Amino acid sequence: MISSIFAKRLVTGMCQAAWRPAVTGLVPSRCYRGDTPDDTRGDLIEIPLPPWDERPGEPIDIKKRRLLYESRKRGMLENCILLSLFAKRYLNTMNENQLLQYDRLINEPSNDWDIYYWATEAQPTPDVYQGEIMDMLKEFTKNRNQEQRLDAPNLEYLEKESQ
Repeated sequence: MISSIFAKRLVTGMCQAAWRPAVTGLVPSRCYRGDTPDDTRGDLIEIPLPPWDERPGEPIDIKKRRLLYESRKRGMLENCILLSLFAKRYLNTMNENQLLQYDRLINEPSNDWDIYYWATEAQPTPDVYQGEIMDMLKEFTKNRNQEQRLDAPNLEYLEKESQ
């Protein structure tokens, strides 16, 4: 009886030891972001997106409304929350140059994860997007006041501002 229990534990331990390198080897080789040095990204499918176009004749009030909408409707929840709260706080105070920077930042990159990684400083921001608005977004992302940011803001604040 003791020998069969011992043998079972020995076999189980050997099997687990044999599998452990294979299982633990999988985790580091394919990181959460998929940016391991040996990742060829051969499995990615590139979907061409229309290029971002500056809208030089767009009235500022229309631009602010469009940017508010585009801040709220992102490809990932994290950016929906982050950018919609950022827009709620800063969009109405931005000048024309800042609006252009913000428009380019949220509409030109083809990947929302890039914006998120730049805002959280997990990856360096490319020079073309580095500027006053990116600095404001990075500071806002740090959440120094420890506000609860669990959802995009209600749009009721827009009605109060228009009255």
